[in-house]
Amino acid sequence: MVYPILKSIEQRGFDSERFCRDASFDVGRLGDPEVRIDVAELERLMLAGAAFTEDAYFGLHQGLHTEAADLGVLGYVMMHSGTVGEALKAYRRYNDILCSGFNLEWEARGDDIRLRFVMLEANGRMSRHCVEDMASSVYRLMCGMSNRRFPLQEVTFRHAAPGGTAPYLSVFGRAPRFDGDENAIRFHKDVMALPILYADARLRHMFESIAARTLETLSNGRTLSDAVFRRMLERMPASFPTLQETAASFHMSARSFQLKLKEEGTSYNELAAAVRKELAEGYLRQPEHSVGDVAYLLRFSEPSAFQNAFKKWTGLTPGQYRARLRAAEGSGSGTPPGAAARR
Repeated sequence: MVYPILKSIEQRGFDSERFCRDASFDVGRLGDPEVRIDVAELERLMLAGAAFTEDAYFGLHQGLHTEAADLGVLGYVMMHSGTVGEALKAYRRYNDILCSGFNLEWEARGDDIRLRFVMLEANGRMSRHCVEDMASSVYRLMCGMSNRRFPLQEVTFRHAAPGGTAPYLSVFGRAPRFDGDENAIRFHKDVMALPILYADARLRHMFESIAARTLETLSNGRTLSDAVFRRMLERMPASFPTLQETAASFHMSARSFQLKLKEEGTSYNELAAAVRKELAEGYLRQPEHSVGDVAYLLRFSEPSAFQNAFKKWTGLTPGQYRARLRAAEGSGSGTPPGAAARR
């Protein structure tokens, strides 16, 4: 949640490192995937960003810089969902990967959909900058993914009007109603069925399996090996971090990093293999994915390197794994392919 603030500051021509110093924010925390920013800290940074840039509409404008890729694997799942409605469902399902404090809810009211931005805390309130950022970024993503700037019937915020409405008109196409009962936008129900340009069902399955695994990992323990496993998942399929890169991200030397993993009964190579093996088996269960596709997503240099690694992991080639999977499904056997080879 901090990265979009820094990105917004940079895109306005300001120095994000100076901002971190002025806001007394330890930029080193961004290198630890286990660190979480609580709501009060996030709101403080948003207010600090508004003061630093002298922008009274900092949150509203920040949302305009949001791209699907900024959301990591969640954004890629949304990009390859079939419709706007399916993308919003993905946002709601996997948003905890990014932030457990905010999410979406919606309901049909006649011919319209009322999309609410909710805070999952006791008082259910969030700062003006946070909610305006969320509203403008979600609306921008919906329009961008469908390549259609659809009109909003209504925009409602719980907070008081901060001043003029001109900035809101350029973002939403209409002035919001302030001091309302909820933070929400309303639009015609047909918007939910708008197709998303360039959506690829195969890629959606791939990214969704990564998102599901990442979400599951968040509930695991906080050992270094858990954190490293999660870091690798977060980086896939964009890149696969080296040992040195991974150690540096945890502010450790490569030697100390390896010793700590050894204490936990594992190693960098074992974790890397476990991540790739788990993802590979998930991809290979989807017949529409070629071996070349899987090799590319797992960051292997070429398909033959992936095939050799997969045989080392399971005792089977990818083709044999798929053949046994089909045979097991046909016979109704619950034995996973390659189980005998692993014993």
